[in-house]
Amino acid sequence: MEKTVSRKIAEFAVNLKYEDLPDDVIDAVKRYLYDSVGCALGGYHTKDVNILRDIYAEMKGAEESTLLVFGDKMPAVNATLVNSLMIRALDYNDIYWKEDPSHPSDIIPAALSVAEKVGASMKDVIVAIVLAYEFEMRLCEFAVPGVRERKWHHATLTQFVSPIVAGKILGLTVDQMVNAIGISGCHNHTIGCPTAGKLTMMKNTVDPMATQAGVFAALMAQKGYSGTEAVFEGKEGFMDCFGTGWDEEKLLGGLGKKFKILECSMKGFPTEALTHTHLTCTLNVIKNNDIDYKEIEEVTVTTIARACDILFDPHKYRPESRETADHSLPYCVAAAIVDRKITIQSFSDEKLKDPAIWEVIDKIKGEASEEFEAMFPAKQPSKVVVKTKDGKMFEDYREYPKGDPREPMTEEDLDTKFAGLADGLLDVSRQKDFKATIFSCEKMSASDFMARMVV
Repeated sequence: MEKTVSRKIAEFAVNLKYEDLPDDVIDAVKRYLYDSVGCALGGYHTKDVNILRDIYAEMKGAEESTLLVFGDKMPAVNATLVNSLMIRALDYNDIYWKEDPSHPSDIIPAALSVAEKVGASMKDVIVAIVLAYEFEMRLCEFAVPGVRERKWHHATLTQFVSPIVAGKILGLTVDQMVNAIGISGCHNHTIGCPTAGKLTMMKNTVDPMATQAGVFAALMAQKGYSGTEAVFEGKEGFMDCFGTGWDEEKLLGGLGKKFKILECSMKGFPTEALTHTHLTCTLNVIKNNDIDYKEIEEVTVTTIARACDILFDPHKYRPESRETADHSLPYCVAAAIVDRKITIQSFSDEKLKDPAIWEVIDKIKGEASEEFEAMFPAKQPSKVVVKTKDGKMFEDYREYPKGDPREPMTEEDLDTKFAGLADGLLDVSRQKDFKATIFSCEKMSASDFMARMVV
């Protein structure tokens, strides 16, 4: 009898060992962990993170796992959600985009929280993080077209991966891991509306919720709870319900021969991933030609059709929240033109009221290109043309953003990003301590590591 999809995944996950990981894969884990902790330092300030922390503080519970930055201890399931949202809150963490987009680092807290609960080592955490990236990224290529094109959110993918990550730390057997995947995969399908139209705090929260649910599913499976084994291919399973077009080779082929984490990207801007090449083009045009925003007549951004649909939605021309603004290409381009940079401060309440941005934003228009669409997702092409009031035209073209594996973030880039996110929380000496801890983490326990990741 043919093994189920979830059983094949479970067998690989259960059998993967730290000793199986090449040095460049281990180094990649540390780079993404460094990037993610930096994002958590930035997300620490946000209202949505603090709301969840307050709710759990009122609920209390066993002091099993540590909140990044804050230092509070709470049940592992609860800490997973807060930590995941802290990493995700500014939309500045990593990105992988094939048929579907996703942010694999959203799942890192599933490994950290459970590892602290059970006294696991950071070597165990590193293996679990490799699994997070491996299967989240493979699932981004599994559906053709992707689930995002079917009007579902990528948290629908995370529901299958987070129980694998938590289950690996818990030491689940193959049968238990299959059950954990089946438990979580039965009830966490996320509709696409969190990233459509006017956005709310749920834009950044649905994936952390799927991560949290996977931890709970793994704990259930550990206690003997059963879950649907054929959750992918069975009658009324994932593939049956979501329609035709599945590439099982991309999900399961060549496991262990090359690790997907080496293909993931980092973000150079705290914005929706499809904005990045456009922002780089915009900044190149403005800076290289020393154009003042008051001189601009019109800005035309040529992009792929789905970017036009998502990022030039009418709601995006008058964003009222950070969540909508960082997914609004007109707003992001306007802010880049006015300030000649994009940082986390670009989406503050004060900046959202900046009259200079509103002077520019209606001059920005999107233009969909069939040629660009055919190049995506292998490339993420952008052309930005700025027309000034004296009739001159300036343009820039790029095919992929900074942080893409073809133009990776350097160590200096990562340090600069981390420093910007840690500003006001860690002085230079403490920033260096955090970095040193992360890049030598394989020598310590998860509990020791988390104790050092607080302000």
